[in-house]
Amino acid sequence: MRRFMDPAGLSWDVVVGRASWGALFALFVPVGREAPVRQHPLDARSAEQAEAWLDDADAASLAALLERSTLKDE
Repeated sequence: MRRFMDPAGLSWDVVVGRASWGALFALFVPVGREAPVRQHPLDARSAEQAEAWLDDADAASLAALLERSTLKDE
């Protein structure tokens, strides 16, 4: 898990999630407020590769993914 602040100053926890068909996603969970969870697919072949990318990503890369993310289906 990774926490970062978006350009608007809002905090998000970002975790790697896996869909039932095996696709890997960055899940953006708002911190300290009511807002929907967002998701963006990751180009990774394994959960370990996705976690490594998440650990190495800078705030600008995470903000770019968040900007292109969609609402997570419940």
